[in-house]
Amino acid sequence: MVCGMKLITSGDNQVYRAAIQLKQKKYRDVQKRYLIEGPNLIREALGNGEKIDMIIHSEDLTAESFRNEDLDLTQTDAPVAVMSSGLFRRLSDTESPQGIMAVVKKRIYSEEEFFAAKPGANVIVLDRLQDPGNVGTILRTADAAGYMGAILLKGTADVYAPKIVRAAAGSLFRLPVLMADTPGHVVRLLKEHGKTILCATLNGSRSYYDADLKENAAVIIGNEGNGVCEEFLDRSDVLIRIPMEGPVESLNAAVSAGILMYESVRQRHRQR
Repeated sequence: MVCGMKLITSGDNQVYRAAIQLKQKKYRDVQKRYLIEGPNLIREALGNGEKIDMIIHSEDLTAESFRNEDLDLTQTDAPVAVMSSGLFRRLSDTESPQGIMAVVKKRIYSEEEFFAAKPGANVIVLDRLQDPGNVGTILRTADAAGYMGAILLKGTADVYAPKIVRAAAGSLFRLPVLMADTPGHVVRLLKEHGKTILCATLNGSRSYYDADLKENAAVIIGNEGNGVCEEFLDRSDVLIRIPMEGPVESLNAAVSAGILMYESVRQRHRQR
């Protein structure tokens, strides 16, 4: 426990109650804040200039622990709350809590800010994906592949949910995310900004390696069970498929997205 900090031991404490609310989407939406957990994510957040509203750590975390994790909290003026180990475990979303978490303010992008972030770069579009691991992995891969950002259609899992934040492994601090209500809204935005819309589907007319994915491409990945919605299929510029030689019906959504996004990287490198 950091010297001089008052220990929070009651579940009725206002700090604890406000923090535990953030495990639910409705409160994250209202407060426009979310939780990150572990020293790695906190270092990433600090390094990327995220607005940290509060640091929360378990009473078990010592000054030596901070040094061992190379965690310099002088980078932020956020208040620090110390909780009993029992309360911290209830607040944690992992089986083996690492003893520290933070409340972070969401970065909310306007449409103009989103498309101005990296002009000419590709966009990944998630059409109602539900699995947190898939969503987080796709965000992380998009970041690694140099994509400008991700557009999430309404019905996609909340990117600020703890499991997705962990799976994204810090990419959420770098990769702009834009929420959209309808497929029509997404198509209009993409067309206005000169993006070629490519829809990944089992019945695509063109293999992905025959499509131009170098730049200004918007790649749409569909729901794990139902695939891409009809409106996207009807209004896309190109329907692409990933050839499969074995008796497999489909690939995991995150695997499919990774193949397509890294085909973008391959094509750009080949062009140089």
